Amino acid sequence: MQIMSILLIIAGILGLVLVYFAFSYIGLWIQALVSGARVGLFNIIFMRFRKVPPKLVVESKIMAVKAGIDIATDSLESHYLAGGNVSRVIQALIAADKANIDLPFNRAAAIDLAGRDVLEAVQMSVNPKVIETPIVAAMAKDGIQLKAISRVTVRANIDRLVGGAGEETILARVGEGIVTTIGSAVTHKQVLENPDTISKMVLKKGLDAGTAYEILSIDIADVDVGKNIGAELETDRAEADKKIAQAKAEEKRAMAYAQEQEMKARVQEMRAKVVEAEAQVPLAMAEAFRSGNLGIMDYYKMQNISADTRMRDTIAAPDQPDQPDESLK
Repeated sequence: MQIMSILLIIAGILGLVLVYFAFSYIGLWIQALVSGARVGLFNIIFMRFRKVPPKLVVESKIMAVKAGIDIATDSLESHYLAGGNVSRVIQALIAADKANIDLPFNRAAAIDLAGRDVLEAVQMSVNPKVIETPIVAAMAKDGIQLKAISRVTVRANIDRLVGGAGEETILARVGEGIVTTIGSAVTHKQVLENPDTISKMVLKKGLDAGTAYEILSIDIADVDVGKNIGAELETDRAEADKKIAQAKAEEKRAMAYAQEQEMKARVQEMRAKVVEAEAQVPLAMAEAFRSGNLGIMDYYKMQNISADTRMRDTIAAPDQPDQPDESLK
């Protein structure tokens, strides 16, 4: 009885495995067979061991066959194992075939593995995309600032999607062209009167070289007048010159003040020496009296001469009060 139970369990497990096998692998094989995809049963089984989802590969193969595109099953498996998006590549190939765009599977796989959306690239080749640049500010030769916004119509270039620059490069080049064109204008009025000159000059530069896109047109959406940069620069320059002149004047004033203080110090030093010398006069006269070198009559004569000198000074300058001779006190 126990042996029978074990056999029944084994039979049940085998039956479940066969049912799963029938609904998964055999079902996919029949689906591919009736669709004309021609995917072998053993190939479907071995996909599981290669860690490739059989359902994804078979459905992608059927999608390609129904669209009239013949792609080897191994190519689909290798692209999946390389980390690519198999369904996206097949959809891109179908869209390119319907639009009469030459897009081989290897190129589409390379574009997908490069990190670009290959289906979006094909759609952009059919329906061009409009990219709006941010506000670009530039100054004309008359010093007036202009702010421009442009719309760039681009179409994807399938041949340059691998290794070509993206939208950021297009925007940077267009912005550079706008700045150059506005900067070369003599007056800002020329740009305001003919804004199409900006797009014409920018288009002549061949800005789409080396990029993954082809520029179809550049249209100026809006041009606004900004600041008077020239006047602001002149004002700033005048203010800077004023500050420099003030600094130089302050430096000269400080030097003059320093020289004045130095002269005052010298005058004070000379006055101190004069006072010191005058203080020695009475002492010398006393010593002359003691030694007999100076008599009383000589002293009176000196006093008369000093008084006569003060009188003459008073007559010459009547507004000055008569000052006694401090040296003779």
